[in-house]
Amino acid sequence: MGPLMLDFQAEMLLPEEKEKLAHPTVGGVILFARNFYDKAQLRALIDDIRKYARSPILIAVDHEGGRVQRFRDGFTHLPAMGELTALSHSKNEALSLSRACGVVMAYELKNMDIDFSFAPVLDINNISQVIGDRAFGSVSGEVIPLASALIDGLHEGNMPAIGKHFPGHGSVSADSHIALPVDERTIEDITRVDMVVFKSLISENKLDGIMPAHVIYSSVCDKPAGFSHHWLRTVLRKQCAFRGAVFSDDLSMHGASVAGNYTDRARAALSAGCDMVLACNNEKGAEAILDGLSNDEVSHVKTNSEQVLLPLANRTLSINKETYLAAQQQVLRALDKR
Repeated sequence: MGPLMLDFQAEMLLPEEKEKLAHPTVGGVILFARNFYDKAQLRALIDDIRKYARSPILIAVDHEGGRVQRFRDGFTHLPAMGELTALSHSKNEALSLSRACGVVMAYELKNMDIDFSFAPVLDINNISQVIGDRAFGSVSGEVIPLASALIDGLHEGNMPAIGKHFPGHGSVSADSHIALPVDERTIEDITRVDMVVFKSLISENKLDGIMPAHVIYSSVCDKPAGFSHHWLRTVLRKQCAFRGAVFSDDLSMHGASVAGNYTDRARAALSAGCDMVLACNNEKGAEAILDGLSNDEVSHVKTNSEQVLLPLANRTLSINKETYLAAQQQVLRALDKR
């Protein structure tokens, strides 16, 4: 399984995209709204992706709920995670609703042969507008139980949970899609406010994967977390004892530009400790990575990363239809309260 996750332009594979899928550097595909017309078309597209890949490949999507949900028609419109408490009469009801969202997400995506959503968002909703109601709450005491319940729902359906954006994106106002955010807080504040969420869920073996933030935490390291050996190898792997997969955030985001051209970005992220890098919404950038990484580099990354990436692929759905329908009705009833 190669270390690059890329995207495609439309609802069907183009001839050159079929060729890219067979490239040894490619190990994943992320789908967007532009790849979706209806469920029959989506399933045909996914069948083609698996056919032309010729080897195990991860298929993912950003399907968090709320404003970040790529597939709409024919899928349950999940609430933003920041709405769960407001849609519930009690803490226990909110936890139950969160778990139901995880069940629905897992069932509907796995039925399309999609391996996972990049979810949940584990950031603290503080001053970041790009995070906002994508987060479960504004303090760790709200986020941890609600996120844990959603993950329980995902795992009930045998879908991996990918937490983001380590160690926390919520305390910077700049959007890393269009800027390079700098968080000047001390490591003590970052650990107490944000990282406690990741540490708690890691200790409970809830997270199968993690995506680091394109944020510089200037009191700790001069590189964004996703390009930082210190954050990924020392803090995440050693101090937090995380054993799952690490995915870079999109290398096309402005927050990644500090690492150089696209090949340099991919090389820096992989060297820092990412197991797979994402290059989305920039076809030339993804091609540069395909051309720029040497066979030796790709083979080395595969050797180190396949043990955490392969277990995420092609897991069999383990929720029956009755369980799914009950969870879906719970979500729909909650949304009717808006």
